Amino acid sequence: MVYEFRYLAPKSVGRLCAALTEHAGAAKLLAGGTDLLPNIRNGVFKPDYVIDLKLLPGAAKLQYSQVDGLIIGPAVTINDLLRQRSVRRLYPVLCDCAHQLASHQIRNRATVAGNVVNASPCSDMAPALLCLDAVAVIRSAAGQRQLPFSQFFTGVKKTALLPGEFLEKIIVPAASSNASGRYLKLKRIAGHDLGIVGVLCTLHQGRRRYAVSSAAPTPVLVDGFSAGDGPEDVERRVLAAVSPISDVRASQEYRRHMIAVYARQLLQEVR
Repeated sequence: MVYEFRYLAPKSVGRLCAALTEHAGAAKLLAGGTDLLPNIRNGVFKPDYVIDLKLLPGAAKLQYSQVDGLIIGPAVTINDLLRQRSVRRLYPVLCDCAHQLASHQIRNRATVAGNVVNASPCSDMAPALLCLDAVAVIRSAAGQRQLPFSQFFTGVKKTALLPGEFLEKIIVPAASSNASGRYLKLKRIAGHDLGIVGVLCTLHQGRRRYAVSSAAPTPVLVDGFSAGDGPEDVERRVLAAVSPISDVRASQEYRRHMIAVYARQLLQEVR
């Protein structure tokens, strides 16, 4: 399908914010484009303007410091993340989730920011950002605000971003570095596919957390476990936090069963 739109590529945050304000409701932001462009081609989105943010200063910034933590700019791709030695060493959980996102070719274009702004319930990057207490830095013409990712997702394909706002960067705090964990993702086929369910378990300084994707309108964080919790306790608490549906990929019952299986398995493996 051929669809015409105007392409803008502002080179400053001020110009980007001005464009978002001027074309509110008629514009879409372009980072990697792996979701946006197919949706435009298929007629799901019909924007009058597509605003590319890759030329913004610092858009491709990926940097770690012990003071600021890990800074992820809006144009940082999934493979950028996987190639960064400090990320692999300090945030292996982030890389575990990133590695299971689509194919190598898609990861060359798909961005971390785009994956979470798309707000799909089956987002692969959301579980790691939830468990690692990541923060969304949001910018608009009115200024900047910060929001923990536990408050960022509001529904299916919906976020807390207001009209005129964009995700300027993601901060993963230094205090969350060196967390151990593993991400288990159930797919219909071997290789790259959307998740039927995804379950992440992390353990950091004695604190165990779970995050589940494809099992509720938004990715879900399950916190507050104690060292004495057994498999039945963990399974019960994780299942109580989710509300999977039946669709073309799996039934509600199958999703609940596999979440329970993964929750128990990860309890044994993540130590």
